[in-house]
Amino acid sequence: MTDAPTPPAAPDSGARGALGARLLTWAGPVLGAVALVVAVGGQLGFEDRVRGWLLANPGVLDEMMQARQLQQAELGAAETDRRIAADPSLVAVDPRDPAFGPADAAVTVIEYVDFQCPGCKAVAPEFLALMQRHPDVRFVFRDWAILDREPGGTSDYAARAALAAHRQGRYLAVHQALLAEPALSPDAVDAILAEAGVDLVRARQDMDSAALRDQVAEIDANARALALQGTPSFIVNGRATRSIQPSEIDAAITAAKAR
Repeated sequence: MTDAPTPPAAPDSGARGALGARLLTWAGPVLGAVALVVAVGGQLGFEDRVRGWLLANPGVLDEMMQARQLQQAELGAAETDRRIAADPSLVAVDPRDPAFGPADAAVTVIEYVDFQCPGCKAVAPEFLALMQRHPDVRFVFRDWAILDREPGGTSDYAARAALAAHRQGRYLAVHQALLAEPALSPDAVDAILAEAGVDLVRARQDMDSAALRDQVAEIDANARALALQGTPSFIVNGRATRSIQPSEIDAAITAAKAR
């Protein structure tokens, strides 16, 4: 997931409960190590014992990092949920947003995507399969250029290109191709537009227009108002998902349908 510097607030009690249960599972070996070190620290030296134990059990550091990442994701999602509750208009579908599925769908999924983001690229094929599996759900894309948002940067260029393609009814094909391209560049973006049948003259006019540049800037402001941590980020019926895994998005959709 691509990071964006946004400080999260504390999660609600339900989120803390779920987080606590999972952290305890991961923290078991670490707590055991601490107890062992304290017990023998006086005999062999605290620092030497810690170092020796960690060298013999390097997987514990991975578990600690995973626990930290889970905590950060939980805190960030809880803050996003709090902001949506305070201002539901933040996740109201903009008529300019590329959207697929029934306009009156009971469930809406919003994805914030940067076309250079490794995480976005990794989940894209399964997310497309998810769209096909839920034809009754409305899927909305917000092209959030966070890796290089300055004008002319590749993420910014790709976001404007995708939105220009949307104006010609070719968004999804361009979206998929941009995420499938491992070495994205403005030239590669242009080639993708042409391959998708986009009128390049019209697309470049749209890409350079104040209206489309404003739209990209508004998406950035919207994502920051939601305190999103980076891309990809998913919101299902006004609730941020705690994971970017398509299986978790699928579960959130199923749960939303059942409400």
